[in-house]
Amino acid sequence: MTLTIALLATALLFGGMVLYSFGFAAFMFSALPGPVASGALRQAFPHFYLFVIGASGVAAGFLALHDTIGAVILAVIAATTIPARQILMPAINTATDTGAKGRFKALHGFSVAITLAHIVLAAVVLARFL
Repeated sequence: MTLTIALLATALLFGGMVLYSFGFAAFMFSALPGPVASGALRQAFPHFYLFVIGASGVAAGFLALHDTIGAVILAVIAATTIPARQILMPAINTATDTGAKGRFKALHGFSVAITLAHIVLAAVVLARFL
């Protein structure tokens, strides 16, 4: 049963990150004016990060008895999402608010790289279930 919960939590993590990154964010900018979409995403990102922390933490906990490597990977996702939420996201918002476009691009690019790495790592863990 714990392995099933770990699989479902990992699949939820992977699917949620892919949907948010490639579906929701893109949809917001196509359906709403830029400033409105930006504001909505700014409000949504803290919740997205909490989702990633929670789902990866739950998956790591349930997987720990079955696959130590997979559990460590998921724990790394959770642990690295905390500074992304608490430090990187506020820095991105400050760069936006102060008009520091170069700083925004660099920080946003780093944020995107972290999220893509998390998606790849979650996919690696899912593949380990096979």
